[in-house]
Amino acid sequence: MRRWGTALRFGLLLGGAVLLGLLIIQIGPAAILASFTQLSWRLLIILLFPFSLVTVFDVLGWHFAFGRARVPFAALYSARVAGEAFNVTTPTASVGGEAVKAWLVRRHVAYSEGVASVIVAKTTITIAQGLFLLLGVMLAGATLLPDSRLLHAMKWLLVIEVLAVGGFVLVQVVGVFGGGARLLKHLGLADVGARTESLQKLDHGLRHFYRRRPGRLVLSIACHFMGWVLSGLETYVIIRLLGVPLPLLTVLVIEAFSTGIRFATFFVPGSLGALEGGHVMTFVALGLGAPLGLAFSLVRRVREAAWTAAGLVIFAAMRPGLGPAPAEV
Repeated sequence: MRRWGTALRFGLLLGGAVLLGLLIIQIGPAAILASFTQLSWRLLIILLFPFSLVTVFDVLGWHFAFGRARVPFAALYSARVAGEAFNVTTPTASVGGEAVKAWLVRRHVAYSEGVASVIVAKTTITIAQGLFLLLGVMLAGATLLPDSRLLHAMKWLLVIEVLAVGGFVLVQVVGVFGGGARLLKHLGLADVGARTESLQKLDHGLRHFYRRRPGRLVLSIACHFMGWVLSGLETYVIIRLLGVPLPLLTVLVIEAFSTGIRFATFFVPGSLGALEGGHVMTFVALGLGAPLGLAFSLVRRVREAAWTAAGLVIFAAMRPGLGPAPAEV
């Protein structure tokens, strides 16, 4: 089964790469090269400024996902950047890096508590993304794309996302990790052994957070929402430096739809090809043209690659003092 999963992910990655190549050929490499030439040294601004601020708010969102504040901000920041690098580079549907984050902060908290925090943070950042997509749908429906097929698709995506996130929250509140482990052990389908107790602790930690820490839950969602809004600043900066000034409303719609596309294509490693195609569709629907949409997407890929490289360096620097990965959860 694992072999089939690996083959499927590789096939999706290959298909995404082919789609990206076809987009580049169709739109024209010359137009894309001209966009990067226009950016010149200003590409450094895009690599450094907007996304570093976005990450600050995402780290704050993770900070409030702990039941108590005990992990230094710098440690959380480093662990998040390193973990996101694994989310991008490993074919694990954007969740492989979450275990890395929990492992990297275990100097400050137990690994099981770190795992609970990244589960909560993954939930709150997705809730915030859904709220941001709702904002984008409302703005697009009111002014920009009232009868667009793309807008209708985003509305359906929003419904699916609400159902998916609601189900995930319910699973955490009810507590199925430990119960599921006990059931598998009872049926003889898996040898969970000592992990059952750790999974029960995880269930307890998640239930306690959702029921006893509503303030921190709201703050985590709010910080992540600000992170999504500020990612719109990155969109504005990129498009402005590409020579196309856009009103704030249009920028927010572009960014909101971009988050929806990434959510819908989470099963494609890095959303490669699918995200670029979605950006092109969005830009065309807004009357901005396919070349600008693809150029914008590729500039973002460069920024993503730079931060991924930084994350892998951070992981290599933090790893020696942590010892082997624990087997608690």
